[in-house]
Amino acid sequence: MLIGGNKEQVIANMKLAAERGDLNCKVETGDPVLSQEEREKIVRHYLDNYKTFGYRFCNVCARALTDTATRCLNRNTRIEGLENIKEIHGGAIVTSNHFSPLDNTAVRKALNQAGYRRLFIVSQETNLAMKGWIGFLMNHEDIIPLVNHSEYLRKYFGPMIRERLKHGDAILIYPEQEMWFHYRKPRPPKRGAYYYAAANHVPIISCFVEIRDLPGKENEEFHKTWYVMHILKPIYPDPDRSARENSREMMRQDYQQKVAAYEQAYGKTLTYDFKSDDIAGWIPPEENAL
Repeated sequence: MLIGGNKEQVIANMKLAAERGDLNCKVETGDPVLSQEEREKIVRHYLDNYKTFGYRFCNVCARALTDTATRCLNRNTRIEGLENIKEIHGGAIVTSNHFSPLDNTAVRKALNQAGYRRLFIVSQETNLAMKGWIGFLMNHEDIIPLVNHSEYLRKYFGPMIRERLKHGDAILIYPEQEMWFHYRKPRPPKRGAYYYAAANHVPIISCFVEIRDLPGKENEEFHKTWYVMHILKPIYPDPDRSARENSREMMRQDYQQKVAAYEQAYGKTLTYDFKSDDIAGWIPPEENAL
């Protein structure tokens, strides 16, 4: 299932970004653009609403919708490597490649099979401004909004992460930051996810989603696809290292594992030279014209 309209400009943006080595930049078009005042207002509203009865009711509804979507969208998704996390029973930070607004459902399916009842997702605050059913889910699902502001990170974000981890929940943090639509390759991670794992003494559940093409068309731009969710070896903080030292080493290990998973899945060495096959299911315009 694809979300959004024509992806020609998005793919062009990805190609340009890959060519200049800017692998964590925003490439999507049409995302909400908010001023600093609007960002602060929308997050204040979320925080004020977070513990109300109305939010809790909507949260139950949103989680039911997400669970239904997870089952429907991942009927053919194959999970490999569950045995790698069979000894993890408490809070954990989950990392995965980010290529679709719906890729978290594959992660959710895997974590459900591992015994986790809930999956919290760290999401940029601008996503709270989305409209329609996606906006409803963003504002009422198990979302932890991220605002790049030191006071917010210290006063709200860090405690929310800590609370969920102490409760034994899994938290998905996309270390690649921005979504690159149907991009097969793992991109270099940023350090935040690993810092919060190290600071809270919890493991990283390292995941990589392989995207395989199907012969049938989803639309004129894309073939249908299906997923193989690879759960890789968990990464633990070293108790003799600082959170900063651990975060750097955990980030290095996680990226190394994802690169190895990519190379094994697709049978090729990872480079960031852009090719049309980097975009799963894509039918380039010249092929469409044939």
